Amino acid sequence: MPTHPPPAVELSGLRKAFGATLAVDGLDLVVPAGQVLALLGPNGAGKSTTVDMLLGLAPPDAGTVEVWGRPPGQACRAGLVGALLQTGGLLGSVTVTELVDTMRALSPHPLPLEQVVDTARIGDIAGQRADRLSGGQTQRVRFALAIAGDPELLVLDEPTVAMDVSTRRGFWAAMREWTGRGRTVLFATHYLEEADAYADRVVLMARGRVVADGTAAAIKARVGGRTISAGVPGATTGALGRLKGVTQVEAHGERFLLRCADSDGALRELLGAFPGTHDIEVTSGGLEEAFVALTEDQPGKAHQPVGAHQLSQAHQLSEEDL
Repeated sequence: MPTHPPPAVELSGLRKAFGATLAVDGLDLVVPAGQVLALLGPNGAGKSTTVDMLLGLAPPDAGTVEVWGRPPGQACRAGLVGALLQTGGLLGSVTVTELVDTMRALSPHPLPLEQVVDTARIGDIAGQRADRLSGGQTQRVRFALAIAGDPELLVLDEPTVAMDVSTRRGFWAAMREWTGRGRTVLFATHYLEEADAYADRVVLMARGRVVADGTAAAIKARVGGRTISAGVPGATTGALGRLKGVTQVEAHGERFLLRCADSDGALRELLGAFPGTHDIEVTSGGLEEAFVALTEDQPGKAHQPVGAHQLSQAHQLSEEDL
């Protein structure tokens, strides 16, 4: 019988505490091959601790970690994993090219030097000393080191910290080239726009747990709600507020903004009750609203994770019913 290849990452029941602080609390996560996953969350959510356990840099207190069906150490030694972490500096007294070549020499199947330089966009600093770079330049070199061994899985922990806007754009352009080859990427970030723009899937963490898992669009549709903007002659805020699924109404002359938990139901009732409604626009909430709603502390109330299946199904239904 044919066997299915293992997922790139499989975390099961992962738990890690530092003294009285529970950093990761029973985390389950499977990342299939070829996926670009953003691990999103506020500072202290457990993202970096999860990355450390994924790479074998910190042992879990409980649970298991497999990378391509192997323990993390074995996968890293086999050259299957490349990583860019928040901590750690670059060797001094060597040039950027010499440093990249050293990393290539340690890899079982390295990329050609020219390809690493081109992909990481470090040609302009290749001859400079590695310990005399700006923060953004250092991040570009660390990215080059992460891909030098041609890994199947690339793990990035806050990769664009210290980069200016232009450098960040260049970095993500390079990442598009990399992921276009079908490689698997897991990146941890607190930049909402990065998760929204570059990830196939977003896993939102808070207090060491997964609180949402799905595409950015599905999370926004499921949690952020939608807003209907329309001209509604003869309507009042009270009458519109009684429509199914409407949670808030704002009036701007004859134009109204209806914030909705169920925009499809609200739109049907709106057209039935006010047939003169015109210039209708329906917009989704942003990832920022979903982020705040899912990660804010609510004393005495534990967040229930919103699963990828739930999110995808809810998003599909809302689009089909509109």
